[in-house]
Amino acid sequence: MKKRFIFLCLLLLFSAGGLTTYGQLYNTGVGARLGFFNGLTVKHFMQEGRAIEGILATRWNGFIITGLYEYQQQFPDVNNLEWFVGGGAHIGFWNTNRYPGRALNDGSHSVFGLDLIVGVEYTFDEFPFSASVDWKPAFNILGDTSWWGDGLALSIRYTFR
Repeated sequence: MKKRFIFLCLLLLFSAGGLTTYGQLYNTGVGARLGFFNGLTVKHFMQEGRAIEGILATRWNGFIITGLYEYQQQFPDVNNLEWFVGGGAHIGFWNTNRYPGRALNDGSHSVFGLDLIVGVEYTFDEFPFSASVDWKPAFNILGDTSWWGDGLALSIRYTFR
């Protein structure tokens, strides 16, 4: 089941690049990401419909740094509402005494892994902000080799056009 899920996400990631693109609504957005992992987010469009996003988040008395590459496209016939899909990697460090459900009591812990992301984003015309809701599952491949499926978040960004 896990292999099918990964295959489906990768298929969506690579097939999204061939879809028709529309005008980009902003160049760079900086703001807050609120969810189980709270933190800061910066999203920058390198070209139309292609963005990189950096996330610095906190959890379990530690932090996680994530870098993502995203394809973003407008929903047909809906102004300023776009969907996006992408992938990337993360590295994180935290105090294992605060990490629930694990028998890791050695004081500190670190991971490296891969991330997927899928979501929707609305960019306001009236003022320079965007709001997005996304799901970002993560697969740890070094350190605590596990799957984090609780990456649901709301991001609010100030946009530079």
